[in-house]
Amino acid sequence: MKHHSIGGIAADHSVSLAEIVGAFSYAPDITEGQPAGHAVRCCWIGSHIGQAIGLSPQERDDLYYALLLKDLGCSSNAARICELYQDDDRAFKQGYKTVGTGLAATIHFIASRTARAAPLHRRASAIGHILKNGDDIAQELIVSRCTRGADIARSLRFDDAVASGIYHLDEHFDGSGRPGHLRGDAIPLASRIALLAQVADVFHSHAGRVAAMDEVARRSGSWLDPALVAAFAQVAADPDFWRGLASPFLDAKLLALAPREHRRTVDDDYLDSIATAFGSVIDAKSPFTAGHSMRVADLAQKIGAHMGVLPSRHRWLHRAALLHDVGKLGVSNSILDKPGKLDEREWVEMRDHAVHTQAILGRIGVLADLAPIAAAHHERLDGSGYPLGLRDGQIRHETRIITVCDYYDALTSDRPYRAAMTRTDAMAIIAAEVGTAIDGDCFEALRSVA
Repeated sequence: MKHHSIGGIAADHSVSLAEIVGAFSYAPDITEGQPAGHAVRCCWIGSHIGQAIGLSPQERDDLYYALLLKDLGCSSNAARICELYQDDDRAFKQGYKTVGTGLAATIHFIASRTARAAPLHRRASAIGHILKNGDDIAQELIVSRCTRGADIARSLRFDDAVASGIYHLDEHFDGSGRPGHLRGDAIPLASRIALLAQVADVFHSHAGRVAAMDEVARRSGSWLDPALVAAFAQVAADPDFWRGLASPFLDAKLLALAPREHRRTVDDDYLDSIATAFGSVIDAKSPFTAGHSMRVADLAQKIGAHMGVLPSRHRWLHRAALLHDVGKLGVSNSILDKPGKLDEREWVEMRDHAVHTQAILGRIGVLADLAPIAAAHHERLDGSGYPLGLRDGQIRHETRIITVCDYYDALTSDRPYRAAMTRTDAMAIIAAEVGTAIDGDCFEALRSVA
């Protein structure tokens, strides 16, 4: 029987890297504004193309992870997109992926989306700036995203084949893409397949099977490699391919496509590296949260040790704290970085980040037990917190630790609506919340170690 050790991976339990990465891929999906499971569906599409063209097991292994992690760097340009286009970054990204390939379609999309709520003169100025500097802006956004994604892939112990596949995702077969304006076979094969899979899934989700096949065919020779388009047409002729793509059990079906010759398993050290990597993905979403997840995690571990948390639980607590804000990947930067008070609609979306945290971490078998701990970090002892309105006796000890650490780091860091506070001022504010929001013992531990 499989089982987990307390706070770690049991010696007799094999944890699949493919399973963990597949589950974590749902986090970038929401940052990109895509329906949940976008990366998993792209991996299904691309893996079938890889099989159709006869890739070796090692090549299929590299392709598999490049597909699942293709959007790993997507959070790094979210704030900039929001700033430039004065729009919900997720909605902008989602809409942009359905724009046609011509310049006129791109200009129309930008003009229709940019600064829609702004006065006419500000809107005209924003649109004019983007049109005048469009090439530089596009290069900046894609380089930021691709570089970050490739760097994180390497930190996850993937080799250059996977990192390069992610870095060159936005290259086009005719040389019109970015960041390197590579052409034809100079583009890594994994990148060429990933872009095709992305186009297919976006248009399939948007308008159905026929739309997906038509759009892939339309982009053959310009964006997409004609040989891969032909392979996709071959794959798409099989009804089982589409049934699998629409299956509620697609995650499990996809695991069966991971090449058995290169199955990878994860130990506790590797799991820590994965948690750290996705902590950095979270923090890149906003310039005001750089380093937040790691600081909260390190402080939580110190408080846990001070309060007598068992050493076997230290890693578990550190991971929960690292990933407590993973749901913020699903919140628009127009809200995260807003310099003023949130309105009711914005506040509802902000509160939903805790729900997203539960959903994302709950998918990851080896981390599922920490999902409710991490997701509850905005609950309050008096029952007025969110997302569930838990009261004193319902809030776990580990959550109380993460809550006080999150509160302290937020107060002592710059925020869009105020500058960072001093330690003294932050402690005074937190002290006033003891007994209503903050656990008294956790606060005393915070004063001892912070």
